[in-house]
This record gives sequence, C-alpha cells and structure tokens, in this order.
Amino acid sequence: MSHAFFRAQSDPIGGAEVLHPEPEASSGWIGGQLRGMAVGAVLARAVERELIVRERSDLRPVRWTLDLFRPVFMRPCTTRVEVIRDGRRLSLFDATLIQDGRAVARAGALYLRPGPTPHGICWSPETAADPPPADREPSPDQDRVYFSEEQGWSPDVRTHHNAARTGIWHRPIAVVVGEQPTPFQFVAGLADVTNVVTNLGSHGLEYINADATLTLTRLPEGDEAGLVGLDRLAQDGIALGTAAIYDRKGVFGTATVSSLANARGPADLSAIGASSSAMAAE
Repeated sequence: MSHAFFRAQSDPIGGAEVLHPEPEASSGWIGGQLRGMAVGAVLARAVERELIVRERSDLRPVRWTLDLFRPVFMRPCTTRVEVIRDGRRLSLFDATLIQDGRAVARAGALYLRPGPTPHGICWSPETAADPPPADREPSPDQDRVYFSEEQGWSPDVRTHHNAARTGIWHRPIAVVVGEQPTPFQFVAGLADVTNVVTNLGSHGLEYINADATLTLTRLPEGDEAGLVGLDRLAQDGIALGTAAIYDRKGVFGTATVSSLANARGPADLSAIGASSSAMAAE
C-alpha cells in the first residue's frame, strides 16, 4: 500500500520497536495529533502479534474496546500487551499505547474459539446494509466514500451535512509501512469511524469520541467494509451512537462510541478524510 499510519524502527538501545507516525495518521480535529483509526489499528496489531507468539490461531476476536483518554501526538510511541487470561476457549488481552513514557490509550480484546452452532432458533433483527454501487466506490486515491439517506453515496463529506441517517464505505489503510493490514486491524481501526457515522449532522462533525467498542461474529471478507448508523442518543453534550458493520456478504458486527461535544467546533474531515482522534478536545 502507498500509505500507512506508522513506520516501525528498532530502538538501538533497548531493541524494542518504536512506531513513528506517518502523515496518514494525522487527525482531522487539531494539528499535531493522531486520528483514532491509527490508534485502534496499531493496538490491534500489538494484540495479534502476541497471539502469533502464543500460537493461538484457533481464536477469533469478538469484542474490542478502545479507550482514548489522553491526546496522542504525532510523536514516536510504543505498545505493550498484557495477557489477562489465555484459556482453552476464551482469551483476554489488554494493549496500551505509550508515548513520552506514559499511557495515552488502551484497548481490551476478547477472543473466543469458534465451534458448532446450536440448532435452536433465536430472534434477531432484519438488519440490512447496502454497499455503494460500482460507480460510487472509492477511487484508487481514496480510502472512503460517504453516504446519507438524503444524498446517497459521494466522496465529499460536505454534501452529507444534514440530519439524515449516514454511513461510510472504507478500504484498509496499512498500519505499518511494508505490512499488509489484517482484517482485524482494519475493522479495529474502522470502529473509531463510528463517530463520523453517528454524529455527522447539519453542522458537520461536532462530537469527538472517547472510546470505540466493536463486537464481531466474524471478520470482514475482502478489502472493503462499511458502517451504517443504527441508533443514537444525545443529551447535555454527551452522545451515544451505534452502527452496523458490514461487507458485501452482509452485516457481521456492531460498533458503539461514547462522544463529547467538541468546544473547538467541527472537525475538518474534508482535509484528510479522517475521523476523530484521541481526546483532542481536551
């Protein structure tokens, strides 16, 4: 891929991997900070590397919760993974992003081992989501296109500043230069874009998310996936939004964000096509 969130280098003293942000990681909220997509994706990469070390290819990610509790700047950072439990059918991992010697973001991952589906029938909603038609897909130099029920699909986010239901269709972005992003890295980063899908309104994107929680029945197939709004509640400057995540085979999960009204005004999504970054409003 021609662009990525980070460039990885080894620390010449300690030998640990140091991640240097690339321009693609820059936030649309405020100069000098990382976008939430980059933070989520690089922590997912850290967890997957731990799974490889433990030879746990039998597990599947089913829940991913990212907490964005400090600003993350366009400066070198490292990751750390703690294994909470590594059981036969269930494993839990905590990943932390460290910058300037302190934790700036964290994520928790729940992995389960798949097995046979029981024969009983349970209720489930008829959730459907349509990808963009071929003539509205992202062009080779784009990562995403936007959707609103009022305007349909288009690459210009400004045409979707309205009060209609919104969505997005996205292609993967490499997490580290020279590495192909895995399906989990892709959707772990994409979960942060739920803030755009659920909080983009008539005045643009005026909320910044403090977290992102992703729940999955499977991983995406192919090099595309989308989000479409399912639910939203807002009061006193706090918003809760949920979106369905889907690919060309159908819906395979949900993503939820908790967001705060940003006192500094709307994000400039048109500048880089980015989503929110880690608590840049503070």
